[in-house]
Amino acid sequence: MDLVKICKSLRKAYETLSLQNAKEKNSALLSVIHAIDKNREAILKANAIDVQNARAAGTSEPLVDRLSLNDKRIDSILESIQIVIDQTDPIGETLSGWVTPGGLKIQQVRVPLGIVGIIYESRPNVTADAFCLAYKSGNAILLRGSSSALESNIAITKAIKEGLQENGIPEAIELVESKSHEDVNEILNAVGLIDVVLPRGGAKLIKTVVENARVPVIETGSGVCHLYVDESANLEKAVLIAENAKIQRPGVCNAIEAILVNRKIMTMFLPMLVDKFKGRVEFHADEQCYEIIKSAAGSLDKNNNCKTSVVKAVDEDYGHEFLDFKCLVKVVDSTDEAIEYINTHNTKHSESIVTESLKNAKLFQRKIDAACVYVNASTRFTDGSEFGFGAELGISTQKLHARGPMGLIALTTTKYIIDGDGQIR
Repeated sequence: MDLVKICKSLRKAYETLSLQNAKEKNSALLSVIHAIDKNREAILKANAIDVQNARAAGTSEPLVDRLSLNDKRIDSILESIQIVIDQTDPIGETLSGWVTPGGLKIQQVRVPLGIVGIIYESRPNVTADAFCLAYKSGNAILLRGSSSALESNIAITKAIKEGLQENGIPEAIELVESKSHEDVNEILNAVGLIDVVLPRGGAKLIKTVVENARVPVIETGSGVCHLYVDESANLEKAVLIAENAKIQRPGVCNAIEAILVNRKIMTMFLPMLVDKFKGRVEFHADEQCYEIIKSAAGSLDKNNNCKTSVVKAVDEDYGHEFLDFKCLVKVVDSTDEAIEYINTHNTKHSESIVTESLKNAKLFQRKIDAACVYVNASTRFTDGSEFGFGAELGISTQKLHARGPMGLIALTTTKYIIDGDGQIR
């Protein structure tokens, strides 16, 4: 990979793109929609190769699901791009303005970041999501996906460039097609070539990027997310939320990895949870929850032959991101204890409480340290499309620049524009 040559091309494209107006950028993105739709069969064929290789390598099914594309998911990609098209172009927006006593007119305006590098795992939809957000916000983008999704990423990038060839800037997107880890190191050390890097993937990838980057990083987080069932919770509501948050797509970062149960309702709630999960999840339970779950599982198995797996939790399960049909279950004595536990073991991603107590709900939302804090809702809503952003670059778990699902605004910064008439100091 000749990174210097690639970044020079991206810089030139960025300089041209930064002069485009919203109408021109939207027209280019519309051409990309048509090109991806036109190349749908080629993209699906490429993805089938990646999926086949992943299964042959022994990849778990939840992670294979993250990698997989189908017509519905391609439709979702196209819908996401359309939503980005429909959004207001943030570039050039005046955030504030004033005139100094000396007559200087000062304006703070929104501008692109420049050249954005994104290093990501699996999920080939990220290729299209990251591109459309970068393009609409006036940034050029360098993509480095995982080897597991290489064929899919190549096919999607080819379609994007084909669409941009009509009336856009094809050079505004580049994909690193090699499988060498040295490419990642080059990107992380590309001071003066790349303006910002975003990692999107598991804890290991994020740790590698944060610890080794010499260029600025917007940190996205792995998802050790929790659901706390309060003593006042509507238990029917709680089991439905738990089912959605754990089982719908366990291999994604906004799925819960732990359920905390208030001691006062544990004997009522846990049998309901076992019944709702119906053997689809392996419980990693603390001592007290283990006995209740084991007893409830025994009764359930006799009735409908549904085999429930439950094991005693070990130290490594606390604060662990399973990304699988596995879930920690732990008892707590109060909302304060739940908050303390979560803030000690989470990754600052998404946390939820099920409660009918307004006091406990507000306490939870104020004291939990996370990008997204829910009351009576599934953590699965932490997603750019669900937040109305159309697409997302990832979920930022840091506290500077951007936090939570990152849409168009997260790819911008500001600068001050000052107009004078010969003033000197």
